[in-house]
Amino acid sequence: MKFTQENIKQFNESLRHQNPLDIAIWAIENAEKPVVTTNFRPYEAAILFVSAKAKKDIPVIWCDTGYNTPNTYRHAEEVIQLFDLNVDLYVPRQTAAHRDVVMGIPGIDDERHKLFTQQVKLEPFQRAMAAHKPDVWFTNLRKGQTAHRDNLDILSLSADGVLKVSPFYYYSDDDLDVFLTENKLPNEHKYFDPTKVLENRECGLHA
Repeated sequence: MKFTQENIKQFNESLRHQNPLDIAIWAIENAEKPVVTTNFRPYEAAILFVSAKAKKDIPVIWCDTGYNTPNTYRHAEEVIQLFDLNVDLYVPRQTAAHRDVVMGIPGIDDERHKLFTQQVKLEPFQRAMAAHKPDVWFTNLRKGQTAHRDNLDILSLSADGVLKVSPFYYYSDDDLDVFLTENKLPNEHKYFDPTKVLENRECGLHA
């Protein structure tokens, strides 16, 4: 279905007290081409668990910056095998080793930081979305992560009209710890995002 802002407001009110799996199932029932995106950062197992439960073969877009820690790669392999995920991997067009020679990792005050973010995060993501052309996009956005995300909700529209579904939007880290424990899901906290520097800084995909 085509979602309007008024639709989204009404649905957010009705979904506010639903559990994440029921939200995911509702979204799948209203989707034609759903996807879930991940970078296997902390708590990503939760969104992958509910989206794969709602639709077993849902395309999982993994945008790997090339700067992940060994722990993150091990965690990714564990989760992929655990849920038998249908992963479609997207990476930057230039390797991290090559970029380290010509640019390194610019600080947020460096004029090259915008180009760096475009190369390692935005371009692979845009390429993935252009290939999949989803109408519903599962993501693990949560209230309290950034100022921008505080103005969103369980459902929101991306700039190009894709319905973003964040089943855990109102969950705190403590809530997610309980969810992971109850469902016997793994987690990993040794994660590095070279584009954000500060944890509460918006990465660019959702702005």
